[in-house]
Order: sequence, then structure tokens, then C-alpha cells
Amino acid sequence: MAAGLASAAGGTARTVKRSRSPLAIIPLVTMKAVSLRRYLDLLVETLDDDIGGDEIARRAFLSRFHFDRLLREAVGEAPGGLRRRLLLERAAYRLGHGDASATDIGIEAGYDSLGAFTRAFSRAFGGPPSAYRAQPQPTYWISSPNGVHFHPPQMISMPTNMRRNVMDLTERLIAHDLWLTARLLDHASTLPGASLDRTLDLGQTDVAELGTTSLRALLDRLVFTKETWTASMTGRPFEDGREMSLSAIKQRLSKIGPEFVALVRGIRQRGDWDHAFIDALCEPPETFTYGGAIAHVITFSAHRRELAVGALRSFGVTDIGYGDPIEWERERLNPR
Repeated sequence: MAAGLASAAGGTARTVKRSRSPLAIIPLVTMKAVSLRRYLDLLVETLDDDIGGDEIARRAFLSRFHFDRLLREAVGEAPGGLRRRLLLERAAYRLGHGDASATDIGIEAGYDSLGAFTRAFSRAFGGPPSAYRAQPQPTYWISSPNGVHFHPPQMISMPTNMRRNVMDLTERLIAHDLWLTARLLDHASTLPGASLDRTLDLGQTDVAELGTTSLRALLDRLVFTKETWTASMTGRPFEDGREMSLSAIKQRLSKIGPEFVALVRGIRQRGDWDHAFIDALCEPPETFTYGGAIAHVITFSAHRRELAVGALRSFGVTDIGYGDPIEWERERLNPR
């Protein structure tokens, strides 16, 4: 095994005894929230494209009528008007944060002449580009019905109430972990049992925690850690009678995944990160905070995932990628 696999790991050794209740995998964001963000991202991506509304709608896989209606209903502003406003806000930002001429900035914003740009800019900001540039720290946001604005260098800012269904950072890390674990299990299913159970050269890492250092053990531990910590944090007994076939590990993941997400979400909503609990499943019992326990799960899951990625590559699985959270987010926002 490549030397890159031999990195340090650790974790709390645990003796556990509890059962699980089945739950179906649930979406972490609503389709409406995902679609809105995708459509707004599309508007930003096409700010500099010389295209019309029909082409933008086509790239969103919608008719022009439906694209315009969905955006107008969601943000209270027509897509064309929103796009022009974002371009003007970007132009204002560049006037105040650079040396480019007003003519060049106006052309970049889609205006054919300095005169056309000056008229549009004056209507939006109450004066011409030259007067705006002379101000010490002018705002580059234009009043809007939705709070969607240009955000440098090339993004948009959305108000909190439009993002209420979007995951916070902790939930993103956990959702990515569940996605990548499922992906690793799928790729591992293509390997023979001898490869799954071959001892990996991990140095001294995880030997005490796993009992063995095979790819199967790594994949099992990605699920088992959530099972046992969920048991501890909810105070329920847990009998360790888990099955180790890849199909069984997949089923266990589908059960514990949404339960762990719901547990973490509840802790976040109640603000219980620093609240302590006694883990009676440890021998002897120990006290942990909820935040510390969840950070533990996320940290060691990330480590074991990378070990599993390296193991898969050593066995000839070359299309696994790096498990980048950005790849997960793009797939979430743009499902095939």
C-alpha cells in the first residue's frame, strides 16, 4: 500500500450494545431551495455571455415562460431585470475598486456605449459613473425586492430567509460524509472478497480501533462509528451484532444516516454543542460534550475515507476521485 495511507489516526475504543430503528434516507434541502440556488447560479455564470433569456432558460432545462415564472415567483423580480441589476452592481463595485475606465466597465456590463451605460447607471445610483467613483466608500448594492445582490469577486449574496432550508456547515460535512461513504461502498462492491479482506499497510494507525486493517473494516467503521455514537448520545442500548458483508453495511448506512443527521440537527437547533452527556457504553463510562463527540465522528470519518480511497486505488479502482465536498455539492445542486 502506498505510503500516503500510513498517516496517524486515533479514536476512543468502545464496547457497545444497542439496536437500531430503520429510517429512509431523507433529502437535506427542499427541491425548491435547490432549484432556486441553481437558477441564480446560472444567472451569475452567464453574466458575461452574449445570450438572451431564451438561451438561459434552455440551459436551465426549462421553457422561457416557466423559467421567468419560477424566478419571478421566488424572488419577486423578472430574470432579465435581476440580471441587469446584478451587472450594474458589479459595474459599480468595479468603479469603486479598480482603475478600469467607465467605458470598459459599461461594455463589460452589456451596454453598447458610454452614454447608454451612464443613463442606466444614473437611474440606479442617482448620478453618473464619474460622480460615483469620486465618493469615498459608495455602496454598490441597488435596492431590490428580494435581497439578492452581487457579491465580489463573481458571486451573489442571498438573504437568510431565502436560505432557511439550506444546510449549515456541520450538516454539509455530514451529508458529504454519507454521500462519499455510499460511493466508496459502491466501488468496493466491484472487488473480490480477497481484496476487501487483505491487510493494508497502515503502519500503527487504527489497529486497536479496528481490530484489523482491511478495506472492509474501514468501510464498516465508517458506519459503526455513527451507530455507536448515536446510541451514546441518545442514551439507548446497543447490541453489537452487525453484519460485515458490503450489502449489509450499505443497509446499515441507509438506516443510521438519517438518524445521525436528525440527531445533529436537533443539537444544533437547541444550541447544545457544549452540553455534556455520560457515555455508559464506554468501559468505564466517560463524559463527553455533544459538540466534541460529533467533531470526533467527522474527523475520523474523514481520515478513514481517505484511507479507503487510497486502498481502492491500490486495487485498481481509478475512477473514485478524491471525494471532494465540492463535487458532492455540485451533484446535489445539479442532480442528473
